[in-house]
Amino acid sequence: QVQLVESGGGLVQPGGSLRLSCAASGTIFRLTDMAWYRQAPGKQRELVARATSGGSTNYADSVKGRFTVSRNNAKNTVYLQMNSLKSEDTAVYYCNTHPPASRNWGQGTQVTVSS
Repeated sequence: QVQLVESGGGLVQPGGSLRLSCAASGTIFRLTDMAWYRQAPGKQRELVARATSGGSTNYADSVKGRFTVSRNNAKNTVYLQMNSLKSEDTAVYYCNTHPPASRNWGQGTQVTVSS
């Protein structure tokens, strides 16, 4: 079973930055496409960014140019660097495989963008 532990969330002012981390275990990480998802209050969970096992990255239109997803296969960790944060980025952020497996969802990490 894959275990995923997200960290790095917090409260930040608009225009600020945060770096999220997701440590994975129980999978052959280097062969697995990984992604970040988020769920804002009252909204459905959505895909934010994806980092494939082959090194490609994809982003939701709403975060292009502001967020960067990366991975360190030696550490079984995927990161999300978030810059120029906006209030609409406020959400619980989760990592999971891509496509996501329901059994993998963890606690997530809360990101709140507010002045």
